[in-house]
Amino acid sequence: MVPTAATAPKGDHTVRIVIAEDTAILRDGLVQLLKSRGQEVAAAVGDAPALLEAVAEHGPDVAVVDIRLPPDHTDEGVRAAVELRRLYPDLGILMFSQYVETSFASALLAHSSKGVGYLLKERVVDIDDFVDALARVASGGTALDPEVVTQLVGANRRTGRAERLTPREAEVMALVAEGRTNAAIAGTLVIGERAVEKHVANIFTKFDLPQTDVDHRRVLAVLRYLGVS
Repeated sequence: MVPTAATAPKGDHTVRIVIAEDTAILRDGLVQLLKSRGQEVAAAVGDAPALLEAVAEHGPDVAVVDIRLPPDHTDEGVRAAVELRRLYPDLGILMFSQYVETSFASALLAHSSKGVGYLLKERVVDIDDFVDALARVASGGTALDPEVVTQLVGANRRTGRAERLTPREAEVMALVAEGRTNAAIAGTLVIGERAVEKHVANIFTKFDLPQTDVDHRRVLAVLRYLGVS
């Protein structure tokens, strides 16, 4: 039987979080900042084995994971994240890194169709935006830094999926990949929400994503756009 992360009552906007970050100052800073925004930090650890133990013990909604963790500081974080998605399919994973590692991002995205994020540390300038990203990932959405999206599309250009879209659809799709709502996309592109809805519907059609009660089509569209599904 596949284990699932434990659940517990929480406020409408509260997310239970486990953090894996080996830099003590950044780790403690994240804890304090998230708690100050009313979030529940169940554990904050410094390596991959401790991350696996913390998730098993606390059953968080989302794990914030650095890609490079001890002892080798290579891919320990993403390998732990992939293992967590295998064990706990409903667990959100937000990679939080200084680097864009397209192979690691592709590996993580390929293992799940929902609840995945990848943000770059130096580009997070608003803690409220970070908390919003955590909430999206915890609820099954995506939160991808634009630079991550750009590099993933470039790395997977050979699939040809991105070329199926018109220029405007590609703009909409890139914003969907960043986790934007239709209203936010409309505001960014200065078009109406109905136009956004039409573009999104066209994207679903071109990516062969019929409506279903099981899969999150926006997330599946992101995976196909990025060439990892």
